[in-house]
Amino acid sequence: MTVPAALIDALRAEGLAPESSPRRIAEYSYDASNYRVVPAAVLFPRSEGEVSAALTVCHRLGVPVTARGGGTSMSGNSIGDGLVIDLSRHMNRVLRVDEEAGTATAQAGVVLTALRAAVHASTGDRLTFAPDPSSQTRACLGGAVGNDACGNHSVRYGRTADHVVELALVTADGLRVTATRNGIRATDPADTQAAARAEHLESELRALAADHLAAIRTELGRIPRQVSGYHLRHLLPEEGFDVARALVGSEGTCGVITSATVALVPRPATTSLIVAGYADIVDAARDVPLLLLHGPTAVEGVDEVIVETMRRRRGADAVADLPSGHAWLFIETDRGADAADELVHELRTAGHPVDVRQVHDPAERADLWRVREDGAGLSSRLTDPATGETISTWPGWEDAAVRPDLLADYLADFRDLLGRHGLTGVMYGHFGAGCMHIRIDFDLRTSQGRTVFREFCTDAAHLVVRYEGSLSGEHGDGRARSELLPIMYSDEMLTAFDRFASIWDPRGLLAPGGLRATRPIDADLALADVDPHPAQSCIGIGRCRTHSGGVMCPSYRATGDEKDSTRGRARVLQELVRGGAAADWDSPMVAESLELCLACKACSSDCPTGVDMAAMKSEALHRRYARRLRPRAHYTLGLLPTWLRFTPYAAGPLNRLLASRAGRAGARLGGLAQGRVLPQFASAARLRAELGRAPDSVGAPGPAEVVLFLDSFTRGLRPEVAGAAVRVLGGVHSAVACSEHHCCGLTQITTGRLDAARRTLRRTARHLDALDPEAPIVVVEPSCAAALREDLPRLLSEETVGAADAERARRVAARVRSVAVHLGRLAEQGRAPQWPDGPPEAVVLQTHCHEYATFGNRVQRATLTALGVGSIVEAAGCCGVAGDFGFTAGHEEVSDAVAEQALAPALRRHPDTPVLTDGFSCATAIRRLAVTDPAAGGATGADRRGRHLLELLDPDPLESHSADPAAGGGGPR
Repeated sequence: MTVPAALIDALRAEGLAPESSPRRIAEYSYDASNYRVVPAAVLFPRSEGEVSAALTVCHRLGVPVTARGGGTSMSGNSIGDGLVIDLSRHMNRVLRVDEEAGTATAQAGVVLTALRAAVHASTGDRLTFAPDPSSQTRACLGGAVGNDACGNHSVRYGRTADHVVELALVTADGLRVTATRNGIRATDPADTQAAARAEHLESELRALAADHLAAIRTELGRIPRQVSGYHLRHLLPEEGFDVARALVGSEGTCGVITSATVALVPRPATTSLIVAGYADIVDAARDVPLLLLHGPTAVEGVDEVIVETMRRRRGADAVADLPSGHAWLFIETDRGADAADELVHELRTAGHPVDVRQVHDPAERADLWRVREDGAGLSSRLTDPATGETISTWPGWEDAAVRPDLLADYLADFRDLLGRHGLTGVMYGHFGAGCMHIRIDFDLRTSQGRTVFREFCTDAAHLVVRYEGSLSGEHGDGRARSELLPIMYSDEMLTAFDRFASIWDPRGLLAPGGLRATRPIDADLALADVDPHPAQSCIGIGRCRTHSGGVMCPSYRATGDEKDSTRGRARVLQELVRGGAAADWDSPMVAESLELCLACKACSSDCPTGVDMAAMKSEALHRRYARRLRPRAHYTLGLLPTWLRFTPYAAGPLNRLLASRAGRAGARLGGLAQGRVLPQFASAARLRAELGRAPDSVGAPGPAEVVLFLDSFTRGLRPEVAGAAVRVLGGVHSAVACSEHHCCGLTQITTGRLDAARRTLRRTARHLDALDPEAPIVVVEPSCAAALREDLPRLLSEETVGAADAERARRVAARVRSVAVHLGRLAEQGRAPQWPDGPPEAVVLQTHCHEYATFGNRVQRATLTALGVGSIVEAAGCCGVAGDFGFTAGHEEVSDAVAEQALAPALRRHPDTPVLTDGFSCATAIRRLAVTDPAAGGATGADRRGRHLLELLDPDPLESHSADPAAGGGGPR
C-alpha cells in the first residue's frame, strides 16, 4: 500500500474525512508564494480532538504535516507534502471576549477581521485586536501567530508576538498542551501524558536558554521587525520564560496551534490621515525619522506604479485625489486635529515632500487604505505609467526590514542592487517600521532567470545584514528565505534554532521545507519550465475568500469551500496547463471546479491581480464541448437570443404554456432549475407600441449624437425598458441612431460557444462601426454593454480574426457605455434628463456584476447622486442569478444563498423603497424574491419588481406594464 493510501485509510479509521481528489490536491498545492508542493491529502478538522487524532496518525506513519489557514503565505509556509490541515473551514470561531481582562480567545482558523468585529461588538467598539496585515480579510489568527504578522499599525502596536497571551497547540505526536507567558501546561489537567510532556518541554527549553544566553541577548531583538529565525529571546529570564511568545513566528514547525488568547488594545476614538507626495520612494523614506517623533499610528508607503495600476484596472475614480508626486506616505495619527496640523507644518518646513494634504472624507480614506492593502496583488501585474505595458512581478525578496532611520540609505543601495542584476522592483510597505514589501520582475520560468533569482536574493541578504536588518519582517522565512539564514546568524544561533525546533518535534515532521529540512530557495518553484497561461495571473493572495466588501467571490461566500473561490479554480487550471498541449480539458476536476462559478466577472475587478475567471470558464467550456453534445441548458438558456427572435410572434401562447404543469415539466427537461420565476416573453405588438412612441430625434437623418443599442434581452423580455430608452435618450439628444437587430453574443460567450460568439461579434462590430463612428454607443442591458466593451476586443483579436476586424473591434469597444455611464456624463455637462415627478428620496440599488466589473463599482451611485437621488442603499453583492446560472438546474441552493448575501436583506430592510436594477438578471432575482418572500415583497407583495433607471426617468410610460395581451401568468416554475 502506498503512503497516501495508508494515510487516508488510517485517518478514516479514526473517523476523519481526508480528501485526496486531483481537484482538491491542486487547490492545496499552492499558497501566495512562488512555490508548488503537492500534498498527499487535505483534512478539514472540526475540533482540536480531530487535529490530535490526525497528528497521532501522521506521527505513527512518519507522514509530514503542514497546518494552513487562509493560505496567504508569501514564503511557502502554507504548502507541504504529506497531510495539509486546513483549520479555516470549521475551526473559525471566536470563543470568548473578556473586556475586563482585555483579552479574546479564538480558534486558529478565525479570519482576523472576523475576530476584530467580534471584539468590537462585545466591547462596544472600545477595544480591538491590533495586528492588521493587508491580508486581514482572509488571513487567519493561526497564520498571524505562525508568521508573527504585523500590519499597517505596527509602528504603534508592534507584532502579533506583542499581543499573544496563551497558545493552545497539538504536538507532533498528538498531545494537547498550552503555552503561556511563563511556561507550559497540559490543556486538559487530567491528561497525565500531556502533563508529563509539558514538564519535559519546560525543562529542555530552560536548558536551551541557559546554554545560549549571550548569543540570544546579542543577536535577537535588535530591530522592531526582526522576525527571521525563532524568537528565543522570550525564553530569557528577563522575559519571564515566555513560551507562548517564543512560539510566535515558528511557522508551524513546533506544533499545530488550535486556538490563541490574545491581548486587546483601546480603539482610537478618531484618527487623522495625512498623505504626503514625494519625488521618489527614497525621499519618502528620509522623512520617516521625523514622522516617528510625532507618535503616528501608521506610516505606510506606495509608489506610483501601484496607484496607476489600480486606476487602470478599476477606473480613474478608484483612487482618491493624491497630492503631487511619484510616491506617497499615508500617515495616520490619533492625537487630534491640532497635532495633525503640526505634523503637516513640520513636514512642509523640515521634510522632503512635494505636496501634502489631509484627507477628511471617510470614503476617500477607505479608498486610499485599499490601495495600500491591495499592494501585493496590484504590484504583481503592474501597469508602467510611462508605457502602459504590463509587468509581472513576484515575491521572494518582499519582506526585509531594517532600522527605520537606515531605511532611505538601504533603499538607495537596494535600487542599485536591482540595477546590477537587471531587475525592476516596485516598493511599498511599512515605512514607519522599516519593513519593505518589494516585488521584483524575476524570471522564474527559465534556468537562466532562476540563476539570477538565486544570485540576487543572496546579494540582497548580505545587503540587509550590512544594514543591521532582518531577512523577514513579518512574512516569515519559509521556503523563500530559510536557506539564507546563515548569512544573518552565527553558527551558535543556528544551532540554538535547530535545538529549539527539535525539542518540540524531534522527527521534523511539522512543516518541513522551510525552517526545518530547509529546501533551496530555487527548488519547487511553481513556474519553473512552465509556459505562460492566464490562470497564472492568480498569485494566491486570496481576496476571493473574503465574506464582505466588494462582490468577489459569491460562490465562495455561499459555500465556504476553497474549490468555489476564484483562487481555487485558478489553481486547478494552473495544474491543468502544466500538461501543456496534453492538458485534459475533459478532466472531472475542471468541471467540478467551474460548475458553481457564476461568471459574474467580479474577480476581474475585485481581484488585485485582475483574474477574469468568467473568461477562463468560457474558454474551458469551449475546449470541453468542441464538436460534442452540450448540457441541455446550453441549448435553452445559451441560445436564448436566438429563441427571442421568434418568441415575439407567439408570446401569448408561450407564456401560458410555461405557466402550466406541462410547461414547467418541459422547462425542467430543458435543464432549467425548479422554483424559479420565469420572465415573460414580450409580444411584437408590445415592442412596436413602445418603440412607436419615440421622439422624432430617434432615427432622425444626419449625424447621430448617440447610438442606442437595444440588446436581445431588452427587446424580447423588457419592452418597457426599450420604450423608456428611446424616450429618455430621444428627449436629451437631437439625433439618436437606434440599433435594434444585433446581439452582443453574451450567452454564446458564457456557455463557451466562442466560434459562434466571434461570428456574432464580428457582425455587430461591423454594423456599429458603420453607424456614426464618432458617436458613443449606449447599451441598455449592462451585461451586454460589458460584453461589447471587454469581450469584443478580447475575442476579436488579430490572432483570431485579422488586423482589420481587430482594429474595428477596438474602435467599437472604446465607444461603448452603459446607461449609467452615459447619464453620468450628461449630468456632468448639465444635460441630464429630468425626473417626471422629481427624484426619488431613496432607492435600493442592485448594480449588475458585469457593470460593476467593467465600468466601475461606483458608476451607478455616482450617477444617481448627480441626478439628485437623496439616499442610495446599495445591495453590494451578486443577485445570484448571474445570467443563466440561477436558472440552471443544480444551482438553486447556491443561487439562493448568493441572493441572501446582500440583495434579499436589503429588500427586507427597505420593503417599500423603489429598487433600481438595470440588469435583467437582477430584475428576475428581485421578481422571484418578491413572489416567494413576503418580507422582500413589501407593500406591493409579489408585484414588487426591479426597475431600470431609464424606466424611472421615462417621461411618458405606458399606463400599465400588463397591457400586453400576450403577457400571460408568471409564478414559480
